[in-house]
Order: sequence, then structure tokens, then C-alpha cells
Amino acid sequence: MQIEQLIVLYIVLVFSCCVHEFAHAWSANKCGDDTARLLGRMTLNPVVHIDPIGTILFPLMAMVLSGGFFLFGWAKPVPVNPSHFHNYKRDDIIVSLAGIASNLLIAFIAASALRSIYAVGGFPFAVPIVFILQYLMYINVILAVFNMVPIPPLDGSRVLYHYLPMEVAQRFQRLEQYGFVILIFFLYTGVFQRIISIPLQIFRQIAGPLG
Repeated sequence: MQIEQLIVLYIVLVFSCCVHEFAHAWSANKCGDDTARLLGRMTLNPVVHIDPIGTILFPLMAMVLSGGFFLFGWAKPVPVNPSHFHNYKRDDIIVSLAGIASNLLIAFIAASALRSIYAVGGFPFAVPIVFILQYLMYINVILAVFNMVPIPPLDGSRVLYHYLPMEVAQRFQRLEQYGFVILIFFLYTGVFQRIISIPLQIFRQIAGPLG
């Protein structure tokens, strides 16, 4: 992969992570918690969302080690104070799912745009746009599915937490201290690749021949 493509891919990743965190902040504000808004996190400005490890070190290491064939990362988590929610359980689930929903929405828009380009026969004149849309689709599907995984501190774990018996939920929450190690194992053993294959295939079908 050429350096120009890697740069575009990295920009798409950062943008997608920022949208994810913005969605958390926006939904939390709507649910009564203005913590993120007051801290300036309810924005798409990448500067306030950058995490030194998740947004810089990890993606760059992934690109170098894979030769540009694998890219993944995350932004700095948005601070949320559930005690401010109008309805704790409902709103905590809504806020947890907001980031996932935002990534799926971007992926769907990108896939639909790819299908539209093919339908009007504009592919020969829109190669750079096609590449960017493909990156948007793939990265956002990956981010959405990855965050659905019920391993603390991922968003899926917050949803599962509310449906576990209290004693089990408290033990489950303590897994967060081992979360990063579990996630690395999850990524590098190929388990995640097998899980992501089905959602990616669905979005390829939506995108049509350009997917």
C-alpha cells in the first residue's frame, strides 16, 4: 500500500473514532449528562479526542507490522456521569449504543454511495472517491462490531452489564483491569476476524460491485 493511501486510511480512522466519541457525548447530553459538553468533548475536532496510545501509537504500529493491511485504533473515551441521566438503565444503554450506531450509519452511507457511483457508471472517473468510501465502510463496520464485543471497557459490555444479576455484574465489571490484554488476545488470535467477516459481507452486498 502506498504512503498516500496509508495517510488517507489513517485520516478515515481518526475521523470515524471522533464521530464515535461525539455520538456518545451528544447522546449523553440529550439524556441529561452535560459532562462531556462542558469539557469540550461534544465536537468533531480530533485534537480533543486523540488518545496517545489508541489514536497514534497503536494504529501506526498496526500499519507498520502489517505492511498497511491492518489498521485499528480508538479515541479517548468521553467522560460520562450516569448519575445525571433521566433514567439510569435506559440512558446508559442509549449512550453506550450511540457510538456503535454512528459507525454503522457512516458505513451504510458509504456503502450506499458506492452503489450509487456504480449505478450511474461513474467508476472510471471516481477512483479516489471510491477508495475513500471503501475505507469509510470497512473501518466503520470494524469499529461498530468491535465495540459490540461484551468485554470491558467496550460499549457492548455496558449494555450486557444491565442485564446481568447484580453480583455477576460487579464481578464482570472488574474484568476492565484486564480488558486491554483480553482485547489484544482477541485481535491477534484471529477470533475477531472471523466475527467481522459476516457484517463485512452484508455491507459488501449493500455496496454492490464496488464493495
